Amino acid sequence: METTIQEVNGKLVATLQGEMDTAAAVEVEKALKPLYESEGREIVIDCTRLEYIASSGLRILLSILKKAKTNSNHVVLKNVNEDIKEVFELTGFINIFDFE
Repeated sequence: METTIQEVNGKLVATLQGEMDTAAAVEVEKALKPLYESEGREIVIDCTRLEYIASSGLRILLSILKKAKTNSNHVVLKNVNEDIKEVFELTGFINIFDFE
């Protein structure tokens, strides 16, 4: 699993590539720590190259969303493929997140 964060036009853009499974969860959470610490920003999580997400990955995204609301941030999930979107639908997370 590869995770990068860049600042683009004032937004924090996190790019997820690979499989966000239980084995990768600790590494991914550590890599995404700047998202937890930002304040008053737009956070875009680009899922173009995300191939799979496990419950541990959903937990990380939910934690980011909760912290974002506390810090006056807005989180958007971008380019989520149909398989992963189905996981969000099955878990009810489709109603919690904003998608682009």
